Amino acid sequence: MGARTVADMNPQGERWTAEQVLALAPDATSRTAGGKLAAAGQWSGAGAHGQAVWGLCSGSGSKPYQTIVDLNGPGYRCSCPSRKFPCKHALGLLLLWASGEGGVPGGGEPPEWAEQWLGDRRERAGKLAAAARDGGPGRGGETADGPGRGEKGESGGAADPEAARRRAERRAQRIAAGATELERRLADLLRDGLASADRAGYGAWDETAARMVDAQAPGLETRVRELAAIPSSGPGWPARLLEECALAHLLNQGFLHLDRLPEKLAATTRTRVGLTTPVAELLATGEPIRDRWLVLGRQDGTDGRLTTRRIWLRGERTHRMALLLSFSAPGQSPELALPTGLVLDADLTYYPAARPLRAAIGTRHEELPHAPSSSAPSAPEGCDVDTALAAYGAALGEDPWLDGWPVVLADVVPVPGDSGWQLADERSGSALPVDPRCAGRTDLWQLMAISGGGPVTVFGECGHRGFSPLTAWDPTPVSLLDTAAQGGIR
Repeated sequence: MGARTVADMNPQGERWTAEQVLALAPDATSRTAGGKLAAAGQWSGAGAHGQAVWGLCSGSGSKPYQTIVDLNGPGYRCSCPSRKFPCKHALGLLLLWASGEGGVPGGGEPPEWAEQWLGDRRERAGKLAAAARDGGPGRGGETADGPGRGEKGESGGAADPEAARRRAERRAQRIAAGATELERRLADLLRDGLASADRAGYGAWDETAARMVDAQAPGLETRVRELAAIPSSGPGWPARLLEECALAHLLNQGFLHLDRLPEKLAATTRTRVGLTTPVAELLATGEPIRDRWLVLGRQDGTDGRLTTRRIWLRGERTHRMALLLSFSAPGQSPELALPTGLVLDADLTYYPAARPLRAAIGTRHEELPHAPSSSAPSAPEGCDVDTALAAYGAALGEDPWLDGWPVVLADVVPVPGDSGWQLADERSGSALPVDPRCAGRTDLWQLMAISGGGPVTVFGECGHRGFSPLTAWDPTPVSLLDTAAQGGIR
């Protein structure tokens, strides 16, 4: 983000800023196309009421596109053929609405086509909430490799608990078989010597990864594919390969001996191999934590099969970090779209873990006090480099497979070092190296421009490779480079 965070979104009708709208765009092309449609001449029948904004946008065909946005989510529907989410028409409508009453007047009632979609959406939300209250499976949750499918009986009602237990046991047995096979593969690698990994290429690893897919162990599959890529990662790869082999071995042994682990570490191990709690079950059985949650950053990634969106939050009262995950098919944007800078008054429930981080949103509350949309809240409170490293170390002690821990660094200066860029803390004299994987990305240069050689507040992940910046706040009243429209530094 640039010089400032965006103002709070108002669930009771306050219009968003253009930066908040553009932060929802799935890519730069959509931002540009949406901006071109933010003109009153493109729209007819536009209106807004409560949490809904709607309108008809003229297109190339004889019939205009019907576009409707539910601000509570937000959620979108458009009759255009675009597979992007939100599409350019939804972005254009929201930008026009953000410009004020002259663009999209408020107070009207939605037309029938818009009201029908809103009603269906409310009904689905009500069923999910009821399932969560009753402890049922609802629509299923999210697993480590994507959205869950849920479990329903043949009648379409709640799943048979005994049948669900048997399915869970069968999957656990398959994962155990996959972990045992991966152990044999690691043993063969170490017996033959690490140099053999460089000669073997991807073929042998691809076969092992396919076996992990058959075992329904997506977490193990991911680790296998990471092992396959290490021999081509440059100088020092044998040491990195040995480290990753050790972590894979630790995960295999942890799952094969779950009954010997403390409850929270066992939950972490199950999650790491790919077993997670369905979201409806989590919300029904977990302890919700209500707070004002500041959205610190957002990042999308894809593995060719799924697009994964990660959204990081921090509680104003609890100071706890939280990570929200959502998934979509390739080429589509996940539905969960919380812009960086949003303050959300909501209940979060954390997934079981030795060091809880991932969470699911439960009830959203609407009694937030709101700053004017033109205000520029200050950067969030941050810590120094030493505190950030201590936080990562403490988290790593409870979750040995952790790649990074979210932290906000305050008053750090990006400076070049002998082996790459660093974030220098002038107060303590310490410096934190920037993750080398960021070296070729434009976000590092954006961070340099925002800093201008001076101290900045930066949010990102602190890990064994260094610090990966995601969002920065410009210390001056005017942004040097406003990346808020892009959802933060990526």
